[in-house]
Parts: sequence; C-alpha cells; structure tokens
Amino acid sequence: MAYNFNITSNRRDPNILNKWTFYPKDVLPMWVADADFPAAPQIRAALHRQVEHGVLGYAFPTRTFMETITARMKKLYHWDVDPDWIVYTAGVNNGYNIAARILCSPKKGYLIQTPVYNEFLETEHKTGARQSVARLVKKLDGNRISYEVDFEAFERGVKKSGMFLLCHPHNPVGKIYSRGELKRMAEICLENDVSIVSDEIHSELLLGGAKFTPLASLSPEIGRHTITLISASKAFNVPGLACAFAIIPDAELRKKFFDTAYGMSFEVSSTGLTSAHVAYSGRADAWLKELRRYLTANRDFIIEYMERNLPGVRLTKPDATYLMWLDFSEYGLQPSPFEFFLNKAKVALSDGGKFGKGNEQFVRLNFGTSRRILNQGLERMRKALYSL
Repeated sequence: MAYNFNITSNRRDPNILNKWTFYPKDVLPMWVADADFPAAPQIRAALHRQVEHGVLGYAFPTRTFMETITARMKKLYHWDVDPDWIVYTAGVNNGYNIAARILCSPKKGYLIQTPVYNEFLETEHKTGARQSVARLVKKLDGNRISYEVDFEAFERGVKKSGMFLLCHPHNPVGKIYSRGELKRMAEICLENDVSIVSDEIHSELLLGGAKFTPLASLSPEIGRHTITLISASKAFNVPGLACAFAIIPDAELRKKFFDTAYGMSFEVSSTGLTSAHVAYSGRADAWLKELRRYLTANRDFIIEYMERNLPGVRLTKPDATYLMWLDFSEYGLQPSPFEFFLNKAKVALSDGGKFGKGNEQFVRLNFGTSRRILNQGLERMRKALYSL
C-alpha cells in the first residue's frame, strides 16, 4: 500500500490553538515538533472504532498491552524487557520531571548537554532541581555541523548531579549517539552513582537507514541505573493523545517513580493507549517505513537547497527526527534569526536561544511536512536573506 505524504491536513481551526493557529495566518509554521501528516491510517481506524463504540471512559494498560511494548523492544533492538518494568505516564516530559523529583536533591541536581530540547532546561524551574551543563562540542566540515561529547566537561557535570538527562536521538541536532559514546557516558555515571534518564521519544524516526541503540540495552548494570522514556507520539504523529511509558528495570527506582507519578495524578488518555497499542503492535510499520523515506528525502532536499542557494548557512545532517539545526551566524541577523524570519519571511521557526546559551544565531526547522510547504518555507527564507 502506498501512502501519500504530499497531502497535509488543514489545521487552521480558529477555536483551537495549535501549530498552525499560534501565529497569524500569513505565517508559515515550521517550529514545534509536531508533523503535518495525518496519523497512520491504521491508528485512525482504531480511533474511529473507539469513538463509534461511544464510551470514552478511563482506561489503563493491561499486562498484555505491556507485552506488546516488550515484543517491540525485542524485535527492534534485541532488548529483553520485562512487562513489569514498564510504568505509564501522560508524556515523556512528565517522565523526566517525575524522575528529577526522586533523583535530585539540594546538593545534587541534574546534568544536560546543550544545545538541547528546551523542556530539558525548563525542568529546573518546574522541579527546583539545580541544573548543570556540559556543552556538546560543535565540529564544522564545510557547511556541515556535527556535535561530539566533551567527556571532561561531562565528568565534571556528573560529579555535581544526581541525574543525567540524555536526549537520544538528540533534539535539536538529530544525533544518534554511538554505542561507544553511550557506554562511556553510562560508565562515568555509574562510577559516580548517578542515574540516567534517557528521552528516546524520537527513536523510531530514523533517517537514511540509521540504526538506534537504547542506552539501557547496553548491559543489565546500565539498565538498572536507567529510566528509558518512550512514546509513539513523534514517530506516529499522535502527540496530542497523552500517552508515554517509562522502562525502569530497578524495582526500588520503579516504585519511587510510580508513587511520585500517582501522587501527581498523571493519567494517560484512552485514545492515547489505543494509538500506542496499534503503533507498538507493528500494524503501522509499513506506513512508518514510507514516512522515514519521505523525511529522509526532505532532509536531503534542505541540504541541497542550502548548498545551492544559501551557502553561508551551516547545518546538521540529522540521523533521526524531522528537525534541522541551522546556524545563521554568517549573516549577522538582528535581533536574532528567529525574529528576522518571523518578521521578514513570515516563517515561524524555533528560536535557537531557547536550546541553551550560545545558540542565539541558530534556529530549529521542522521538516515534518509536505515537500510543497517545505519548499515554500525555504523560498521565503531565501528571499528575505536576499533582500538584505
């Protein structure tokens, strides 16, 4: 069955604030990590059946449901996960904010690697946990940006922390950490009795044949010190249906997580459970395969477009996600590239400054859209820069 990702849905409902209605009508939204494609038809069909049934009451995942997740972990990563290890929560963001409450203390905060998803920085304000930063090291090859771990800075940060919050695959740079990087970071954490929380929400949005390894799957010992957070929301484009899962092998840590989540009343939605079950059962895998192919082509289209039309732009080539990290430092855009493109090009991007200090000349571009809309956005940006 062929799937047409050139078709996107009209989301300009004046009664609902979303990606397309947050800004005025003349602004093209390419910001929040929310794709423009309809969800997989297999998921939509299951949701239709649920709605037609007529009852949308409370729902909780059963052991059989959890076994669907464990089967997927086994199939994708050869990772043996016990169904009892899995705890549900309303979202991955909820998951690491719960973890911060049980793993951090006044003396031991949490460690992040910037640039990183802005909600990682917000954990400090939401939980009161003190934040330490080990910046990733930017490497430049022509106009291509890549990032590496600064292990000296990482080790210094770990010594001040009770929790290492890892973004894998990385948002916004799209990096999939190598097994060697993961192992070394995990070993440093274990040596310093620091737990790891790995946000792996983008792990099934792989581009160009990239491979992914869950950090906790590296060894049983690493697994016992790790909380792995997963959700079908990004890969299967159902982020509005609140549902995520924490895989926690250690029984004591799992109980603390569950008790804290229960105390905060973080429930999942019944529709979220329905969509997650379809996703993890593999029924939408053919759709996902074609989505990955389309997103890979979108990624390569941006790279070729920039090399041909805007060679001064430096950019990543993401291994995963539908997010591109763009550096406009060469252009000296004021007050920031984000403001420049919003006002001059009528394109809404994500402000690089929100991903950590030192990234003010960057923007994050969401290419989870049709080629037509993507080209329209790039053309607006090009014309705005040519007008300088």
